[in-house]
Amino acid sequence: MSKPVVNIWGTPPGSERASVQSAPWDTKWDLSNATTGGTAWVFYKTPGEEVLKRPVILADGFAPAGTDIDFLYDGLENGEFPFVSSLRQAGFDVIVLGFDDRSASVPDNAEIAIQCILQTISRREGDAPLTVGGFSMGGLVTRYALAKMERQRMNHETATYVSYDTPHHGAWLPLGVQALAHFVKDNWGGEGKPLFNLYSDLINSPAARQMLRWHLATGTDTTLDVAAGQDKERADFLAALERMGSWPQIPRLLGVANGTGTGAGNDIPADSPAMSASGPELAAQLRTQGEGSRTVARLQKGEGDEVSIDTTGFPAVDGAPGGLFPELLGGASNFGVAALLANLINSPDQAELTYNASTFVPTVSAVAVAGIDDHEALYSKVDLERSELHDFLCATDNEGHTVMTRELGGWIVAKLQEA
Repeated sequence: MSKPVVNIWGTPPGSERASVQSAPWDTKWDLSNATTGGTAWVFYKTPGEEVLKRPVILADGFAPAGTDIDFLYDGLENGEFPFVSSLRQAGFDVIVLGFDDRSASVPDNAEIAIQCILQTISRREGDAPLTVGGFSMGGLVTRYALAKMERQRMNHETATYVSYDTPHHGAWLPLGVQALAHFVKDNWGGEGKPLFNLYSDLINSPAARQMLRWHLATGTDTTLDVAAGQDKERADFLAALERMGSWPQIPRLLGVANGTGTGAGNDIPADSPAMSASGPELAAQLRTQGEGSRTVARLQKGEGDEVSIDTTGFPAVDGAPGGLFPELLGGASNFGVAALLANLINSPDQAELTYNASTFVPTVSAVAVAGIDDHEALYSKVDLERSELHDFLCATDNEGHTVMTRELGGWIVAKLQEA
């Protein structure tokens, strides 16, 4: 069974923690600076060893709070393909990099990645070059870290960079889902209501604003036009990344996508009902994204005024090829989380859910071939020559974001063995 490495929504407050095996790491390093912190868990090539020889650093992705190494290791190792074991059997030492705050800004967590790289070099025996990369936003964090080190003429000694379903050109969270999360917090959240606050706070975190191609900060009447640009925090991050050279220039750049490269989408139709709730406290209608001028959400508290979320110039991105939005432990994905919130407010459960998940990281973003604004590019066959990566692999089928599969994980191991 395939498992995602990164769960975007995390574990809701009050939910029972799932039982997973303890990660059998050999040693760990505590990393910190004035802004944030992190931990590197080291799995030597042979368990019980104390020397690094061929290090591979893999960074965790975006989610609430800090990294739980047991959950992260479970996704890496206990799905369809045992990624950590396979790397170790191929002769590599694996260093799993986690962050104290996975929703902190990319540049802040990149400083922790830089510390990890430098510590790895100082503890390595011999001169075998490093492999550095990450899953989802972890790929952006390590991309920024390596580029910054080159910009500052710091020797990262890295020969290969690898990203796993990383949103190089942006990620997608339906605007109706964003708006409903904020609407719920504004009307039912506050002190002592963590579940009603969590999803709004997560969407408004620095990392989410930097990662999402289109971001909503509130649940009020809004019309978004693609031509109007991006959230300021994302624009500032992209400008900072460009100042660092955009990409590290020294390593070979590898990437994989959990979406197809053929242009085949996930069969979610554009401008169609996705979730509806009829009250009595919350009335909501969410629709999948359509092209042209569309209304993607209508929200209403009791007999209050209706809030409308409208869009202009958007592509039909929900059904595009790409890694599907991950599910909570209970099975709710992005539209599913909207239904979960509506049911909590309107109890008993009565929300109608037509589509649970949609694309989160479109294939063209994960393999850096085109912007996700471009409807034609989203649904076209991926052209290797257009990618900013040196080599990449797309999944045979559209599957969950950061799901670890034999196809993608095995390709990465084989490419690292070639070096």
